[in-house]
Amino acid sequence: MTIREHYDVIIVGGSSAGLSAALVLGRAVRRVLVIDAGQPCNRQTPHSHGFLTRDGATPAELVTAAREQISQYPGVQFWSGTATRAARTEHGLSVTTTSADGGDLQFSGRTLLLATGLFDIMPELPGFAECWGRSVLHCPYCHGYEVHGQPLGILANGDVGYDMASLIQQWSRQLTLFTNGPATLTPDQRQTLAQLQIPIVDTPIAALEHEEGRLTAVLFADGTRAHPAAVFARVPFRQHTDLASQLGCTLTEHGLIKTTEAGETNVPGVYAAGDATTLFRQVAIAVASGAKTGAWLNRQLIDEDIRRQTRLAGADA
Repeated sequence: MTIREHYDVIIVGGSSAGLSAALVLGRAVRRVLVIDAGQPCNRQTPHSHGFLTRDGATPAELVTAAREQISQYPGVQFWSGTATRAARTEHGLSVTTTSADGGDLQFSGRTLLLATGLFDIMPELPGFAECWGRSVLHCPYCHGYEVHGQPLGILANGDVGYDMASLIQQWSRQLTLFTNGPATLTPDQRQTLAQLQIPIVDTPIAALEHEEGRLTAVLFADGTRAHPAAVFARVPFRQHTDLASQLGCTLTEHGLIKTTEAGETNVPGVYAAGDATTLFRQVAIAVASGAKTGAWLNRQLIDEDIRRQTRLAGADA
């Protein structure tokens, strides 16, 4: 295994949060390595919305522009590969990567920032995965405007179904709650949905029919169909990598990396930012998270250097 040079900060994850942190740290004249496998969770989404000045850009356009701008700062380097292992060392932290050719490389750094995002777990419903991010949508703030005023569906049940239906009705009054089996709503929830004129359909769903990810119909087990323009749904998720667990980082009850507001984990020298740390999964929020964590991380490095210099000066006295 080849061991590469030592960095101030190793960032694992080259999407919104990771690149935002890299920009801040590059401008702080830090030596930074960004390791990225090129698999952001929003890669299937045609357009990204809600990010000031770049509303409607594709995720790939945002990343390309960010990398071009960050490349102006000589202290920031990029490495294409998958980070498979992370560990503490006597000099800080190490990250082992596997590249496309199967070779392993190990990088070392004083600190590590995990901007690895989340992995969405698709249900075993034909057509769901193909439509995810295109016409099966998770966030009305990201995608609701593009389908507002059209017939829409909610694919959920119980408290989640009620919560989503009461939210999405702001974007469309032509809304149906598909519970995909017997509804588990409370009487009060049913009454509220009835007042909002949101029908509940509990017929099991056989498939989501689509054309290249664009929903054409919800096919039910009894052969009938509904034709919403899009469906909103929430899916379970897990951490995109197990690096946080390898290092001993604490996770929240939702499976997110637990951090302070500034992005510090419980493991010294290990930070986290972006979707891996929050349920609010929007590009703008990930960018803000990365910028804040990058600035705090730089301050911590400065304080560490001052303490080291003070100790050395005391030893020489």
